[in-house]
Amino acid sequence: MMNRTSIGLAVLMTCIGLTGADAQSVGSTYTSTASKDCRQIGKPSDLDGSTTRVCPGKGGLMVLIAEDDLREIVSVGRNRKQAAEEPAAKAWFAPFNSSETTIEWRAVGAKPFAIIQRWHIADNGDPDKQGRPNTKAMLVVTRLPPGPVCHVAYVDAIANPTANELARKAADDFARGFACGEDEVKIIGTRGRAVELATMR
Repeated sequence: MMNRTSIGLAVLMTCIGLTGADAQSVGSTYTSTASKDCRQIGKPSDLDGSTTRVCPGKGGLMVLIAEDDLREIVSVGRNRKQAAEEPAAKAWFAPFNSSETTIEWRAVGAKPFAIIQRWHIADNGDPDKQGRPNTKAMLVVTRLPPGPVCHVAYVDAIANPTANELARKAADDFARGFACGEDEVKIIGTRGRAVELATMR
């Protein structure tokens, strides 16, 4: 059994360890995936106008945005080929969807470990006056290398007033230890319509 002195020493060492970790604190930086800030690959498809572009990221990573049939995928890699082979490049949502052009990078020091991006998912059950589907907003947390790139968590942006904070906490808590292909994507906070639409199969 530990005596009081030993317990006090253990607590002190823990505090020192936490202080050391704080020296490499977790923070956010941002990049753009707007067309003007990226390089388009080839020409838009004559059939449906689908496009592919690569955009500069953080920590030597680049972002791949591919749009096909009014649906997007977003992946990350050291180069376009690597990004296209990641699980994230095969993560499609069934309804029409699009991603916003700002990416938040969560990093320890200069080493990013996750991205957070806002998506808009079309809701066919909620048409506007012209009969087009209104969209519902959702934040997607994606883990980064080392290891595979894949979706880690979804946060419904309408159902959760503090969606950004929830997404950052999910990135910090789960992304680095998330096993792509084994762990299920986590639904963080209140499950709203956007998450319901995104997880339709």
